[in-house]
Amino acid sequence: MIALLRAAVPLFLAMVTGMIGSLVVTSVLGRHDTVALAAFAVMTAVLNPASAAVQGALRGLGPFVAQHRDEPAAAVPIVRDARWLSMAAGAAGALAVLCVPLLARATGVPGEVVRELGPLPYFVAVYLLIFASTGGASTILVALGRNRSVLWPSLTFGLLLSFLTVALVPSFGLAGVGVAWVAGGGVAAVVASLLLRRALGGPIGQARPRSGEIVKLARVSVPLAGTVLIKFGVLGVVTLAAGGTGARETAAHAVLTTLTALMMMASLSIGLASVPEIARAADPAGARRANRTAVLLALAASLAGAGLLLGFGSSLVTLFSDDPGVRERVLALLPLMVLASMADAAQAVHGTGLTALKRSGASLGYFAIGYGLLVLAAVPVARTWGITGLWAAMAVANVLLVVLQGTGFHRHSARVSG
Repeated sequence: MIALLRAAVPLFLAMVTGMIGSLVVTSVLGRHDTVALAAFAVMTAVLNPASAAVQGALRGLGPFVAQHRDEPAAAVPIVRDARWLSMAAGAAGALAVLCVPLLARATGVPGEVVRELGPLPYFVAVYLLIFASTGGASTILVALGRNRSVLWPSLTFGLLLSFLTVALVPSFGLAGVGVAWVAGGGVAAVVASLLLRRALGGPIGQARPRSGEIVKLARVSVPLAGTVLIKFGVLGVVTLAAGGTGARETAAHAVLTTLTALMMMASLSIGLASVPEIARAADPAGARRANRTAVLLALAASLAGAGLLLGFGSSLVTLFSDDPGVRERVLALLPLMVLASMADAAQAVHGTGLTALKRSGASLGYFAIGYGLLVLAAVPVARTWGITGLWAAMAVANVLLVVLQGTGFHRHSARVSG
């Protein structure tokens, strides 16, 4: 358990540094111009699921590389194949963000906000291609046991994004954010590539694509990306449903969603750290033991976060809203949000375990069931019980996923053999 916790800490810090960069961008734009901030929010509505899908696809490489931890050089052909797959995922994400102005007009976003986007979609598309060009370097480093190395590309990106945003936005607005994103992503990609080359013991080079091997990678990576898209898509519908309950209720929902994201970082890092251990397990008992340890750690981290929220909630909520009504609703719903978040943490670790077993397709099916029911219930539940009902529905969906993913992991882990 201690070894898994040590492996998870650098991943958690990497996630935190990435979030800090985004918070700096939001803060600077908010002080610069309201329309620019609104345009950035429109961009992130597409960028977040697009980048998460790309990241999800790249995380599917972990179990393939982890098998070669003792001989990293043997993983080089897999890394080469991963580049082809990652560039395909990056191209799809880049195309999605290029369509943001069209989607914004089609959904009724005011014209001044759409015009404010300017060249930002092109900059963000370039960033996604740069990120994809690393071929999932962070995932590969984790699979090889180089978890501490993952922090440096993330820290580089977060610091550069923050510094350049502060320097460029006053003169160039959103275009300055675009430049900051590309520059930060470019330097971080160089750092990641150098670290990956060191971990593999030599240059990676390039070779003709091995279609059969790429298909094997895709069978794990593509369903994982699909799972991420389902989750983001359904949570988007839930947010829209919350939007019909009133301004204060919607604001309270937004604050609760932000707090959930903060709580989930620890469990996600623990889940990612467990992938090599599960992938390298010699028998079903070893795989289940690694998964069980990860779930217990994720729940412990969630409990620690819950304790902070429930103990200091009044002070923390003031950071997000000055409205007494919003703060009151958030504080009233904190226990329900904590329940939903803890269930989400457990199901996420089980889902990551299924990826380690190369069974992400099963996880995609479970998500289609659990979140499919949630998307059907969101609007009628919101109309009848407001955001209290919505968070209860999310808690039920996540508990259902804990059962489905946990049962699925137990069944598929029975096939593990040394």
